[in-house]
Amino acid sequence: VQLQASGGGLVQTGGSLRLSCAASGRTFSHFYMGWFRQAPGKEREFVAVIGWSGGTTNYRDSVKGRFTISRDNDKNTVYLRMNSLKPEDTAIYYCAAGGANYGGGVYSPEYWGQGTLVTVSS
Repeated sequence: VQLQASGGGLVQTGGSLRLSCAASGRTFSHFYMGWFRQAPGKEREFVAVIGWSGGTTNYRDSVKGRFTISRDNDKNTVYLRMNSLKPEDTAIYYCAAGGANYGGGVYSPEYWGQGTLVTVSS
C-alpha cells in the first residue's frame, strides 16, 4: 500500500494550494481518508478527514472555512484545497487512509503517506 502526496510548495499569506494524495496497492473507496500536518518543533496534528462517500467530513477548528477535503474514488485520490493560507499553516502535510474515525477530530489511520511541505510566507 502506498500513499503518494503532492502539491506542496511556497505560497504567500492569503494564497491557496491544493494537495493531492494518490493511493495504490488496494482500493480505498470504502475507507476514510484524511490529512495531518506537523509543524517544525511540534507534534503531528489532525487536519481533516472524509468518509468513503464524501458526505462526511471533519476539520480541525483552525482550518474550518478555509480548507476543503474531497475525494475521487475512481482515481483513489484524496485532495485538500487550502485557501486563505496563514504562516501558522506552515508544516509537512501527510495523507492517511483506512483506520477508524471517532469524530470530533479523532481519526486513527491505518496507512500513512510521505509528507509534502507547505510553507506560507508572511
